[in-house]
Amino acid sequence: MHPIVTAVALSATHTFSKPIVPMIMLIEGLGVEGDAHLGVTVKHRSRVRADPTQPNLRQVHLIQAELHDELQLAGFNVAEGTMGENITTRGIDLLALPRGARLRIGADAVIEITGLRNPCVQLDHYQKGLTAAVLGRNPDGSLQRRAGVMGIVIEGGAVSPGDTIRTDLPALPHWPLERV
Repeated sequence: MHPIVTAVALSATHTFSKPIVPMIMLIEGLGVEGDAHLGVTVKHRSRVRADPTQPNLRQVHLIQAELHDELQLAGFNVAEGTMGENITTRGIDLLALPRGARLRIGADAVIEITGLRNPCVQLDHYQKGLTAAVLGRNPDGSLQRRAGVMGIVIEGGAVSPGDTIRTDLPALPHWPLERV
């Protein structure tokens, strides 16, 4: 199976879940048109309080549908958009990508992966126990964050369900994703 987009979502306000829409437009250097996180500088509220001049490395949030499948089997009520992602994918292990990997989506859009989403208490506000369900431990004991990846828009374009995803890896050495 080729990696694909299964759903797209956006919210003009800082809501936890994002409504599913038929198509999103990615804007180079800014993010998802019409989304609260659109911009050159950080828009995540806690990060704005800390330093509003930080570059926005969280323009686009992606989650793999396989995580939704796993969480549903564990009894959680999650689906596309409910965990705040803009793009839901299937057939690609987003968490295994190195920093700087580029996803070519559909005909024109390119997103560069900047890091991992840090699961926060909002997940538990949505459904008790969800934060713990998306956290784990790596074999070396380090914290494993599984709530998706963040990226920046390198090339704009329309993204819709059914669009294919192609991955371009950065030059070696590859650096693992860290929290952004």
